[in-house]
Amino acid sequence: MNNYLQIHPDDNVIVALEPITQGSRIQVGTKEILVINDIPQGHKIASSTIKKEAHIIKYRYSIGIAKEDITIGQHVHTHNVRTGLNENLEYKYSPNGKELAVKKEGLSFHGYQRKNGDVGIRNELWVIPTVGCVNGQAKLIVEQLKAETDTSHIDDILVLGHQYGCSQLGGDHLNTQKALAAAIKHPNAGGVLVLGLGCENNQISQLKKIIGQWDEERVHFLISQEVEDEVEEGLKIMKMLSEKMKQDHRSQVPVSKLNIGLKCGGSDGFSGITANPLLGRFSDWLVAQGGTTVLTEVPEMFGAETILMERAQTENIFDKTVDLINGFKDYFRTSNQPIYENPSPGNKNGGITTLEEKSLGCVQKGGHAMVSDVVDYAEKIKTPGLNLLWSPGNDLVACSALGFTGCQMVLFTTGRGTPFGSFVPTMKIATNSTLFKHKNNWMDFNAGGLIDEGKSMEALRKELTSFIIEVASGKKLKHEIAKFKEIAIFKSGVTL
Repeated sequence: MNNYLQIHPDDNVIVALEPITQGSRIQVGTKEILVINDIPQGHKIASSTIKKEAHIIKYRYSIGIAKEDITIGQHVHTHNVRTGLNENLEYKYSPNGKELAVKKEGLSFHGYQRKNGDVGIRNELWVIPTVGCVNGQAKLIVEQLKAETDTSHIDDILVLGHQYGCSQLGGDHLNTQKALAAAIKHPNAGGVLVLGLGCENNQISQLKKIIGQWDEERVHFLISQEVEDEVEEGLKIMKMLSEKMKQDHRSQVPVSKLNIGLKCGGSDGFSGITANPLLGRFSDWLVAQGGTTVLTEVPEMFGAETILMERAQTENIFDKTVDLINGFKDYFRTSNQPIYENPSPGNKNGGITTLEEKSLGCVQKGGHAMVSDVVDYAEKIKTPGLNLLWSPGNDLVACSALGFTGCQMVLFTTGRGTPFGSFVPTMKIATNSTLFKHKNNWMDFNAGGLIDEGKSMEALRKELTSFIIEVASGKKLKHEIAKFKEIAIFKSGVTL
């Protein structure tokens, strides 16, 4: 097996599949390349001479501009490459997408049918505070319920604690309300106690207007200041909900009922080669079955956004995608922050040099399907197919946003590793086998077999699909076993 990978014939860099020492010789086609520097795993080597100000080509697209002349065999990274991205761009509607010829397979999973037609992949009991002031009381209620009641029929009982719900204004306050309203109606919850304080900005009476319709048998509200003992009253409600959930049983439903979030974090030089393209292949498959995938991390679309725009199903969706991209750049400017302050130190250590390189790897999670819709933060998915979601790239904020929009599960690719988990099942997919073996207590699935085991993309997609169906039918992920579950609400604005 070669110790390097040339992704596309037009590329002028190759990627080291393992550390390569200075003085090594690599045969690339008819050329023998003398490696001038020590090259870490996942990093790039110039496969041809690159002049100063010329484009660095990877994935057949530009990932940056040479800051100096780069010799064939030289390490190509932050020391000799700069971003080629600029400010807001003018985009033209030039549709270039096509419907994919992917076979429908008629697969199903076992989920929980909800009254409104949604399907959950977990049957959990949640306490959702309207404000951070009652997080402690919510935890006491859950602790007492577990101590006093048999809850073995419930997949998990948790508090979706947060620090917001008061001292917020305008759109910032509304984002908190929208996020909590979406969580309250999430299909993975078989019962919800909404616990308020009574004097917070996020009054339950106002939150109900954001929620709209809800299942009154499964969602109950309690205002702490209006009762003598909120823990005792909350415990009564939770016991009632627990008893109600004994009626819930899994039943067979088609995979078209799955809404799957697509996310990457701690990316490395293999993210755009293994795990992200694997998610893209799965996304195309699920969309063909009538299901839904959601791609987010808007700042990590910068530099690759035209790939998505060309696949907009309609001119209206194209316009919404343009607004998504340029609107997020405007959000950066309102805080006087640089638009292209990316990648992170961990990304760079893993071999990613510029934001456009990171973005070109990131958008591969969306496969090649047409973009069917663009949804706002905490807005429920309306259209099956590949959706784009307004959210930053921060891991927990973005995964929570995917949950708020109705995703029952998030597929999270990583080359560096992370133990966290969102409030919905968050499957950690390793980009390389070294990470999968080293942090097996964190990672759920290994995409590294595409390189070191010679597995085909379609064979690994089938393995991943089978595993996703198992998880959707009840198999727990590593973060669920470890009880690592959190939400993070997007914060933007002043705090009073």
